[in-house]
Amino acid sequence: MKKWLIPTIVIIVLGIIIYSTTVGFNNTAIVKQEDARESWSNVESSYQRRNDLIGNLVKTVQGAADFERGTLTDVIEARSKATQVTVDPTNITPEQMAQFQQAQSGVSSALSRLLVTVERYPDLKANQNFLQLQSQLEGTENRINVARDRYNASVTEFNKYIRQFPNTIFAGWFGFDQMVRYEADAGSENAPDVDFDFK
Repeated sequence: MKKWLIPTIVIIVLGIIIYSTTVGFNNTAIVKQEDARESWSNVESSYQRRNDLIGNLVKTVQGAADFERGTLTDVIEARSKATQVTVDPTNITPEQMAQFQQAQSGVSSALSRLLVTVERYPDLKANQNFLQLQSQLEGTENRINVARDRYNASVTEFNKYIRQFPNTIFAGWFGFDQMVRYEADAGSENAPDVDFDFK
């Protein structure tokens, strides 16, 4: 056997191993990244459903002539701000995520004040349209929570994959960066202070 043949075979075998390893890493990372991006789309879709329901809820509540206009205005403004915040799912930055979360937190806060205020209006509480919308909003809030949890699970899977050795090297070569998780709102670890004193 010629002396040059063995080193050539070794180089070819190593080349095949490196090629298949990097291609395998790249393809798997792409799949995991796209799964996480799809999960983010589901988060946005759930929030969009809530925004759509809020519009119908506000119209129903506006029918109560003596209902507090300021409360409705707060909900309408918070919803408007939330729909103006856009996040690029291909490059979610911590700043984009914080802005998105802040806008959605504003909607949640205004909406909860609206629903607490409704307690003072027996006719409105008995309105079938309102009850149905309130029920749909509660279901949507659950969907939002599930969608956020699934997004975080997808991001965790992707981030763990690209941070493991030797994948971390390949991630640098192919430009894969860690993705941002959806975090709990500031102060959410504290129990809410519910005050039913309507004096």
